[in-house]
Amino acid sequence: MTDYGSFLNALASPGQPAKAFEALEALTKELVGVKLFTVMTSSGTSKTSERVYSNMPDAYPVSGTKPYHDNVWSDITLRDKQTFVANTIDDIAKVFDDHELIKSLGCESVINVPVIIDGTVVGTINCLHDQGFYTQDRVAAAEALKLPGAICMLLHETKKGTL
Repeated sequence: MTDYGSFLNALASPGQPAKAFEALEALTKELVGVKLFTVMTSSGTSKTSERVYSNMPDAYPVSGTKPYHDNVWSDITLRDKQTFVANTIDDIAKVFDDHELIKSLGCESVINVPVIIDGTVVGTINCLHDQGFYTQDRVAAAEALKLPGAICMLLHETKKGTL
């Protein structure tokens, strides 16, 4: 059973949604393990995403939107609403144009956990680590991130004034 105590304490703190995203990162480190951690919004209508949190802002800043491509990643994550897993840099390169940057940061595996609200994927929790890091057990543990991820996304949207 996951202890959400620290996450709940962060929710009660001023400075939202930053405090909640920081607590989500800490929870992710505890439950799953992560080197590079980002959270992206997702718009199926415009086929764009926006990075709203990054633990490596020099490499992956929080800014602007970018288009996403229809490929196996979008099929698994956005259409099928399942966690995408790639445990080698070669598999990452098949779906992400920034694979060289990812490798330069010491990361060669990724999981992208979809955040689903009202039947729609509103974003992804993106975890990157060493090659082969995301075992079946770690991927299963990442399911516990979906609820706090949804709360973070709702806080983000509330602060933007879109809810």
